[in-house]
Amino acid sequence: MKKIASVTVIALLAIGFTSCKKDHTCTCKDSAGKEAAKYTFTKVKKKDAKTACDNWNNTFKISGGSCAL
Repeated sequence: MKKIASVTVIALLAIGFTSCKKDHTCTCKDSAGKEAAKYTFTKVKKKDAKTACDNWNNTFKISGGSCAL
């Protein structure tokens, strides 16, 4: 019984420490508020997708637009 409990705890810890990679979409709008572009980041952490989307946001800010996840 102890062995089963130990294996279960180890499995739950392994699942808890793995990062959740999903598809995320960064939507960019022009200065008029119309959708100008969509970028899909596949199987990445949300933090990494946000960083990439923020980079696009900096580019779109130049012309008055914006991007967000």
